[in-house]
Amino acid sequence: MIPLAMHRRTLLAGGLAALGRGWAAKFEADGLEQAAGFLDKAVQSGRVRAASLTVWQGDRRFERGFGGKYGVDSIFLIASITKTMTSTGLLVLADRGELKLSDRAVKYLPEFSEGDRKDITIEQLLTHTSGLPDMLPENNELRKEHQPLSEFVDRAMHTPLLFKPGSKYSYQSMGILLASEIAQRITGLPFPTFLEREVFEPLKMTRTTLGMADMKMEDVEMGQVQTAAPEAGSGDPSTKSWDWNSPYWRRFGAPWGGAHSTGSDIARFLHSYLHPDGRVLRVETARNAIVNHNQGLDTPRGIGFTLGSKANSPACSEQTFGHGGSTGTLCWADPRTETICVVLTTLPGGAVKPHPRELAADRVAEAVA
Repeated sequence: MIPLAMHRRTLLAGGLAALGRGWAAKFEADGLEQAAGFLDKAVQSGRVRAASLTVWQGDRRFERGFGGKYGVDSIFLIASITKTMTSTGLLVLADRGELKLSDRAVKYLPEFSEGDRKDITIEQLLTHTSGLPDMLPENNELRKEHQPLSEFVDRAMHTPLLFKPGSKYSYQSMGILLASEIAQRITGLPFPTFLEREVFEPLKMTRTTLGMADMKMEDVEMGQVQTAAPEAGSGDPSTKSWDWNSPYWRRFGAPWGGAHSTGSDIARFLHSYLHPDGRVLRVETARNAIVNHNQGLDTPRGIGFTLGSKANSPACSEQTFGHGGSTGTLCWADPRTETICVVLTTLPGGAVKPHPRELAADRVAEAVA
């Protein structure tokens, strides 16, 4: 299904000779090679099992794979980068007039009506201001029982809110889950199928799926779960049936963190926001998604995206949008420098500080700043 690729591939349109000895050559030699070096060293030392680096700027392409099954085309569980794709699905429906971000969620989820829930808007579900928790209190128990996604939806409908909707920011995967349920009820399609048709196919993201679709376990990179968070199993042998590497979780298709993808596919996705062309979203919709929707709160968020240098890389501009994932992934696009950076690894994000993904991404940002 997935063709083998070279483990090292650097693509610069026209070649360095055509670009001359100016800024573009320095960008390649001094910046991106150093960024790639952080990942190469981490893989060579055994700290990271597999990684990839993808950098796009205009028609220039720099892509490297380290230790993976398919080099730069290796497929990783991208964790919370998934949230940006789920949010895009909701924006597709907004463009069609099938919902408004200002709509209350209860309009589409009648059972989501207890107390303050009735006031939660779709926008609040997508900007982490709904008051819902990140994970359900019974998250691990549900996974141990191999419960379907529908059970998580039912529990999220009734789980206690942490605060009054819209009053503050608190990162929450369950809001993203209920947003996907709204899309599923509107379209009548399984949410992975909807994303495939309306986002992945138009953008030619041929190695991206929510869940696994027709992929096999041997097609994708396995995470280093022994250093993962408790909700990912933490390497405990008793969690092997439901941790990040289990067939159950890989096929689960969590709308908040269950997508598989490659560096180049994620770069295509970010490019659709950096240079929107109407294939997926209206130009004005895409531009509105990458500005702050949390005015008056302490954490700026776009629709599905983190914003600014603090949330991405320090040398990025405040117009930068992106996201990271707990499986060891990170991506951003900086409109100021027209740069897209995607770093995918198998080392969980909380395993070490500074993480190799951050070292690589920060060096890319410095090189183009």
